[in-house]
Amino acid sequence: MTATAPDRPRPEKPADPADPAGPGDPADSAEGPPPSGPTGGGGGGGDRPPHRPRHRVLVLVIVVLLIAIPFGYLVRSAIQSRDSGIQKQRAAAATGLTYEWPTKVQRHVYDVWIPYESSRVAYYETNSWKTDRLYLQFRTSPEHLDQFLRDVGTSPSALHAGRSGVSEERAATVGWKLHEAGHRYAGTVHRQAGTQPDVAITVDETYKNRPQVYVVSTAHP
Repeated sequence: MTATAPDRPRPEKPADPADPAGPGDPADSAEGPPPSGPTGGGGGGGDRPPHRPRHRVLVLVIVVLLIAIPFGYLVRSAIQSRDSGIQKQRAAAATGLTYEWPTKVQRHVYDVWIPYESSRVAYYETNSWKTDRLYLQFRTSPEHLDQFLRDVGTSPSALHAGRSGVSEERAATVGWKLHEAGHRYAGTVHRQAGTQPDVAITVDETYKNRPQVYVVSTAHP
């Protein structure tokens, strides 16, 4: 028998340098890394960021509004009150008297009832911790002057000629000049008991048909 030569191992083919994966590269057979993120199984959900319920944000907004809105009203009220006080001070400093009728409440508090047909009505009010005063002036007819005096609680006969019921100090507060030459004045002071105001009255009788009346009513709250 003719002996056969044993098989010679075939040389291994060199790897292609252009091929990044060499022979036996596990990339050809091994699977890639598992996809990130949640999967159908359990255990992937641990990487999620914590969820913040929407109602928490809504509650926070409501709390902020509940604090901010009342605070805004308080600030606005304070500004308006300050501006109103400044305007009143300016008006008082500029003229001393406001040429309009005092309110019904003021007339009631100070016990002065102005005749309905009066003209040149003006007033000024001062307030302190122990005394409040209303300065009032108006022009009226002799008949309505008599009625005004009776409503106050006095009478025409209580007026003393040549006398001013309003003191010089009080008259100077609003710039009244109650001792002018050539003018005829008459006055009285009606004092009342308890909490009722004291009413000082001066009447300029120079023009008989339209006497000018000056009143200072002092209340003790």
